[in-house]
Amino acid sequence: MNYLALDASTEACSVALQVNDSVYSNFELCPQSHSLRLLPMVDALLKEAGIELSDLDGLIFGQGPGSFTGVRIGVGVAQGLAFSANLPVVGVSSLQAMAQTAFTKHGEQQVISTIDARMSEVYNGYYQLDENNIMQAQCDEAVLPPEHLAEHLASLVNKPVYGVGTGWDAYSDKLSEQFSSLISNQGELDILFPSAQAMLDIGKVLLEQGQGVSAEQAQPVYVRDTVSWKKLPGR
Repeated sequence: MNYLALDASTEACSVALQVNDSVYSNFELCPQSHSLRLLPMVDALLKEAGIELSDLDGLIFGQGPGSFTGVRIGVGVAQGLAFSANLPVVGVSSLQAMAQTAFTKHGEQQVISTIDARMSEVYNGYYQLDENNIMQAQCDEAVLPPEHLAEHLASLVNKPVYGVGTGWDAYSDKLSEQFSSLISNQGELDILFPSAQAMLDIGKVLLEQGQGVSAEQAQPVYVRDTVSWKKLPGR
């Protein structure tokens, strides 16, 4: 089976392609350049693998949470590609993808993922490995002030887990104080961003389970649905 995955939900822009048993991937940190880089990255991987878009069996996209603009770019590109080739699509959480990377890279089976949501908040989720070696959410993904994260997860996390994502970096003092005895990789943060390759691992399972939808049904998941802007003085 041939699958394409793409993600633009954070500062990272990434694409991954599976053609039978071979996997091709590209990952770049390119803030504010996703709209310029994503399609060329897709084209480059297809050429490297020697296949056409029409040879794919499904498409996987990063559905968020993350940057509102980046998530929309990723979903829009996925819809356009899937519509043109009549492909089923499936969305994968950016938080879940980072947890999946912690398993594939380090063998971790319990992970707290966070993304800096700005406005003094973090997107977050708690994940455990299932029988298919896929990280599954143990609670609804949420956005909240970092000082409330331990309370939010108190009933779920009672032994050391692994921390991933930019939230641990942006709010290290507040989070380290709360999770001093529960985060096994304190001071060793090496997974900051989601990747399309991790989304490929998750999404292909969903597609093979028949959970793909048509291109027009592809939807972003912002988690934070509204943004309050402070009125500027004199406006």
